[in-house]
Amino acid sequence: MSSQQSSKPPYLDPNLPIEYRVKDLLSRMTLEEKIAQLSSVDVSKLLDGRKFSVEKARELLKHGVGQITRVSGSRIGLTPREAAEVANAIQRFLREETRLGIPAIVHEECLAGFMAFNATSFPQAINLASTWNPQLVERVAEVIRRQMRAVGAHQGLAPVLDIARDPRWGRTEETYGEDPYLAASIGVAYIRGLQGSDIRYGVVATPKHFVAHGVPEGGRNLAPVHVSPRELREVFMFPFEAAVKCAGALSLMNAYHDIDGIPCAASRELLTDILRGEWGFQGYVVSDYGAIRMLKTFHLVAYDERDAAIQALEAGIDVELPDRLCYGDPLLQAVREGLVSEELVDIAVARVLRVKFLLGLFEDPYVDVDRAPSLFDTEEDRSLALQVARESIILLKNDGILPIPRDIRSIAVVGPNAASTRCLLGDYSYTVHVRTAVDAVRIVSVLDGIKSRVPSSCSVYYAMGCDVSSTSKEGFDEAIAIAEKSDVVVAVLGETSGLFGSGLSGEGNDRVDLRLPGVQEEFVEALHSVGKPIILVLVNGRPLILDRIVDKCQAIIEAWFPGEEGGNAIADILFGYYNPAGRLPISIPKETGQIPVYYSRRPSSFRSYISMDAKPLYPFGHGLSYTSFSYRDLEISPSRIQPNGYVEVKLRIENTGTRLGEEVVQLYIRKDTPSVSRPVKELKGFKRIPVNVGEVKTVRFKLWAEQLAFYDRRMKLTVEPGVYTVMVGSSSEDIRLTGKFEIVGTARILDSRRIFFSHVDVM
Repeated sequence: MSSQQSSKPPYLDPNLPIEYRVKDLLSRMTLEEKIAQLSSVDVSKLLDGRKFSVEKARELLKHGVGQITRVSGSRIGLTPREAAEVANAIQRFLREETRLGIPAIVHEECLAGFMAFNATSFPQAINLASTWNPQLVERVAEVIRRQMRAVGAHQGLAPVLDIARDPRWGRTEETYGEDPYLAASIGVAYIRGLQGSDIRYGVVATPKHFVAHGVPEGGRNLAPVHVSPRELREVFMFPFEAAVKCAGALSLMNAYHDIDGIPCAASRELLTDILRGEWGFQGYVVSDYGAIRMLKTFHLVAYDERDAAIQALEAGIDVELPDRLCYGDPLLQAVREGLVSEELVDIAVARVLRVKFLLGLFEDPYVDVDRAPSLFDTEEDRSLALQVARESIILLKNDGILPIPRDIRSIAVVGPNAASTRCLLGDYSYTVHVRTAVDAVRIVSVLDGIKSRVPSSCSVYYAMGCDVSSTSKEGFDEAIAIAEKSDVVVAVLGETSGLFGSGLSGEGNDRVDLRLPGVQEEFVEALHSVGKPIILVLVNGRPLILDRIVDKCQAIIEAWFPGEEGGNAIADILFGYYNPAGRLPISIPKETGQIPVYYSRRPSSFRSYISMDAKPLYPFGHGLSYTSFSYRDLEISPSRIQPNGYVEVKLRIENTGTRLGEEVVQLYIRKDTPSVSRPVKELKGFKRIPVNVGEVKTVRFKLWAEQLAFYDRRMKLTVEPGVYTVMVGSSSEDIRLTGKFEIVGTARILDSRRIFFSHVDVM
């Protein structure tokens, strides 16, 4: 070893154990340097124009910094090359001009693609869930990882694992739907794809928002959440527990709201006792943007920023995002005054440093600036975006009009979302989130997608007809005129996404009802009067009420926000170039007043109203195909198992139609006589399977008894003996096969280890 190498402090030696390096570095840090690691600095404060400013950094980064907020995702709109240059400049400054040379973690948003200029805009999160294809979602996250690391980003603030039980909530589109098993399956796949097999080349995932953010009071964002301890653990914590135990998520973000009066940002029970004590979480917790200061300004439980910092740190929040509001001078003052111990600060700092060492930032914090642009939105990336969009689109209704015949002579394409590109993007796409005047990446509209798929002999007419939300009907006549001279009408309606008033769906855009906004319902009625077949294409972020128009449309397609290739994907479905197989990850109610209408309610929740029953218009798991499938030969073996055993559920499906298709086989379970009232059925396994015409495939689920554990009357997670009903089908309501098995012996109380997912084989 050279004298220069031997003079390096231990924390810079990559051959030493990480825990030793953390301890050594921590012992060298001043209090100011420690607290600097618990905060983030917005990149805009470090720039002059579009370039890094050393002068600003000398003031803001003099003690180092834990994180940098959104280099690529800022409103400045840095290109991949510029973002890479800025990220390198920040790391170089920290390495060369701060005392200890501690690199920063750059965090970014990546809900449905890296939220950056020129990055691939994949379909929204609710689309990802609608694929019922975790392996495909993992591939999406791998692309996101590659694009983020190319420009020096190390942490992604995703996935959203909130269970959406009130679709009035604007952020429903960001979720994986209403079911904890589906959300956990998709979320774990996303985390694995984002973090990769070696975190030195991966991106730290940040499951959010912990916990139960998807059932706010009245559907209003940030409002209090009212859930029982049993439901909180079984439903809303389940995806997060799987994210920690199955996927090894290295970070986690708190939710804004309070539960029973305790804000999540100040809940030691959630962020320390359960997350770390019960689950063994080894990463660090970041605050949602501004959540710590909101203990003072929003929840009114803190006297000032210092008090807010103390409460959050004691609860278990390690890093404040997006900027130094409380974990700066207020926290420094609190430690110096003895209001919070430096030992508690050390614990949080050690968690942050550990992940920085895991990422390999001390060895090489830089990226290849010249290579970065070539890794963004490649043809392969666009091809994957198209595949995801195709697989996510759900055929809700079809009277036989779809697919549209290839020899059709004329099509009227109408509606406010027909020619729009912005409408295809969710709220955390770069274009929508920062409200750019131009698309940040090439987007294919539905109109352009249709034009690219029809033969030259087909005339395609377009008229907007109406706006998404205005009350003007001035465009009706033009749309009716083109409908009259066309063979079929494709009406592209729905919502637009945005944030805090800039759209009708998305963060901060909560709605009092779920009907099509503006005059869109009246628009459909006007089109119906023409007498031509209507194909309704919905581009939206939440389930919409369709009771007044469902009978006026011969086919209904749910496309959600299908991303940059959404127009092509929708056209492929319309003309039969792709056979739809998406499935609803959330129930569609008949009326807003039915909410909540999720499928896995307890038996007492299904009482009827005066005017209608308590069932949805389209249930969880629903989705049609251009072919048909039969189910047969259900076998459950053995018929009796111990509480630590498993059963195999085997069946055969056959494509009985006339074309290749995919079926999503769904396994539901119910305990017949539980000690506490249980859901009428719960998803415990699924598999998306391609089947050729006339082909028969055998599907085998391996279902472990501990997957059926629930919290009993003593609030113990218990595998309870008794008879269980097995239901296999094409949706939560379309059950094709049923059977039973029994768990015998003594009830088994589970410890922290558990099996979350069934295993599925296809033969």
